[in-house]
Amino acid sequence: MRPTPKRLILDLLSTAPTNGMPVAGIIAAGQLFGISGNNIRVTLARLRAGGMVEQDTRGHYRLAARAAAVGKQVIAWRTVEDRVHGWDGGWIGVHTAGVQRSERRAHRHSTRALRFLGFEPLAAGLHLRPDNLVGGVAAVRQHLLDLGLDRKALVFRMHDLDSAAERRARQLWNTAALRDGYRRSLIAVQRSTARLATLPPHAALVESFELGGRVIRQIVLDPLLPEPLVPTDERKALVTAMCSYDRVGRACWSVFLRHAVAEPSASRRQATRGGQKDAA
Repeated sequence: MRPTPKRLILDLLSTAPTNGMPVAGIIAAGQLFGISGNNIRVTLARLRAGGMVEQDTRGHYRLAARAAAVGKQVIAWRTVEDRVHGWDGGWIGVHTAGVQRSERRAHRHSTRALRFLGFEPLAAGLHLRPDNLVGGVAAVRQHLLDLGLDRKALVFRMHDLDSAAERRARQLWNTAALRDGYRRSLIAVQRSTARLATLPPHAALVESFELGGRVIRQIVLDPLLPEPLVPTDERKALVTAMCSYDRVGRACWSVFLRHAVAEPSASRRQATRGGQKDAA
């Protein structure tokens, strides 16, 4: 699916270097997907007003503090396997009964945070995931808070579930769908990697952005389940392939953005020289 202006901008900025991206580059990228420059500018203004992006004096945009936690989560997709360790069978629980649904913003942010870290509901107001993330409960608690979990929620370690609850806990994730997703995305990445060099530049840019964005979101939202819940080698194979694909895609995009940013600057210089000649 083609990205919306908002998704395009946030995806570009979430992978941009710390010095951000000039508006000319964002507009040029939007044109590849049929998004007008005016639409990009309007969306940038709305995102800036909403505290999602910020602009420096050079006209470069970057993610603002409000979006920084999510942006950091996205950027870290390449090293997701560094976040996990062996599983001893314990769980991390989050009790959200204190977060009222009537507090819509708090509830929405809490739901998003739990989704990012792979939590699923075991019972009303109780979410859990395997305790296999580096840093244990303390690190997971802080990560959830950074992502927007309401501070009224309780985060704790769980163990010694009765046999029925243990069975239900291990079946909370659709592991068949996860494995099918790993395999399908791995095949798509491998095929696209072989195909990109044969495509026209415009088509290669669009395909690498759309497929790369979809697979990166898949990795970012992966619950990072341990053995024996899923064969972790399948997830690792997808991440490895996506790292290689990302390098190819970035090479294509770096050339495009270099020209896209340089051409408007050259046009402005030419216009300035022309104006000076007219004045003379």
